[in-house]
Amino acid sequence: MDKPDLLFARDREWQALDQFVTSPEPDLTLAIVSGRRRQGKTFLLQALTRATGGFYFAAESATEHESLAQFGQALASYLQFPMAFTFDSWKDAFDQMLEHCRGRTIVIDEFPYILRASPSVASMIQHQIDGRQQPWSDAGGTRLILCGSAMAVMGGLLKGNAPLRGRASLELVVKPFDYRTAARFWEADDPRLAALLHSVTGGTPAYRTRFVRFQTPADLAEFDEWVVRSVLDQGSPLYREGRYLIASEGEVRSDSLYHAVLGAIASGRRTRSGIAEHCGRQAADLTHALSVLEDCDLIRIEPDAFRSNRHLFRISEPLIHFYEAIMRPEWSRLELGKAEAVWRESAPKFDSRVMGPHFEQLCRAYAATTDRFGAYPAEVSSGTLTDKETRTPIEVDVVATTAADANRPKRLLCVGEAKWGTRMDLHHLARLARVRDLLAAKHDVSEAALACFGAKGFSDDLVAAASKDTRIHLVGLADLYR
Repeated sequence: MDKPDLLFARDREWQALDQFVTSPEPDLTLAIVSGRRRQGKTFLLQALTRATGGFYFAAESATEHESLAQFGQALASYLQFPMAFTFDSWKDAFDQMLEHCRGRTIVIDEFPYILRASPSVASMIQHQIDGRQQPWSDAGGTRLILCGSAMAVMGGLLKGNAPLRGRASLELVVKPFDYRTAARFWEADDPRLAALLHSVTGGTPAYRTRFVRFQTPADLAEFDEWVVRSVLDQGSPLYREGRYLIASEGEVRSDSLYHAVLGAIASGRRTRSGIAEHCGRQAADLTHALSVLEDCDLIRIEPDAFRSNRHLFRISEPLIHFYEAIMRPEWSRLELGKAEAVWRESAPKFDSRVMGPHFEQLCRAYAATTDRFGAYPAEVSSGTLTDKETRTPIEVDVVATTAADANRPKRLLCVGEAKWGTRMDLHHLARLARVRDLLAAKHDVSEAALACFGAKGFSDDLVAAASKDTRIHLVGLADLYR
């Protein structure tokens, strides 16, 4: 199927769905589609049902009786029946749906709402799939797609002993746009403006459209006013979105603890012990909260490049990071309408706690998708290395390595330092050279590059050094978006 013109990007997702619905399998097959809210899943699946003539039903938060009535009305409308179906159970509903929709694509959106009121539905679907292994007619195979935004719930459908484990032919996660695609979607030609926008809204499509009334900053000069108007103003949908994203996850029970954990990470406490200290808890007390936030895709856990037993926690959604770092500490003043003053006074904090870490992440994303440093890396991460001579820790923002080989150590492709608000000079280069020397004992560093990622540019002597040594790479903002 040709991808609809109105569907921006999403080539991978459309291709996966195309292959699923047009596959030659003659029986009932299942797909699980998930993704955080506002990523365009509904738009994508509605486009799919329009292209295939399929049945689309969006569940709501309702009782089982209400949901069955809504489902019966939607199915009758789709089939152009004069009266709504009346169902006594979801088994009855699915029997009728599968009977009347043979050979078609069926999408049930916001499936977690149905599960919440009727937990046995997953087992019922399992029996439907297992009991319909033979083709029903010459109409072809029926394709059932279950979609939802509650990441922990949707991920749990196929885990462990879950009824639907092993039954899905496709598991598709609709993720935010990567930073380059987001820049194109925002029509942000200026790399600095693109990076600033991405640090606030990430790659979530809805935050470019109705959530900001389709208004975007035309250039850097308009960015500050845009943040005040579109993010910090009480009338903007983005104003409370950071809270709603957390509260909407069904597994989140105590908002205060989860906000405390996210606030700790946003303030720079990225280790388990650091988060526990910030929250005033023991590290063991946070295990459940951290697991839930990871399952909901609100945080990610990254291994330290140099310590196998140490992991770093980062917030996955830039808007939540922005909310925790800038908005939540000033919530009382924002509620009083002091948005402009809050934003003006938050400039240093925004640079250090939001843009600094975000720029580092953009640099790691860039390193993961380029062969500029000799090859495409198998792993890109960050870490802290101890200089035994000076007994001081050295934080390394970008570490790119090849895959391990049985006959040789990992090959170090590059070590890099990322600076958002500082012009880089020979001091930064010397620091990277020291890191490369320290890693020589465990890695093949013979061709390792020293990468200076600088958003504010580079000193003349650093540029001169790079012109004489091909292993020194100066990576500016324009390079990241090229």
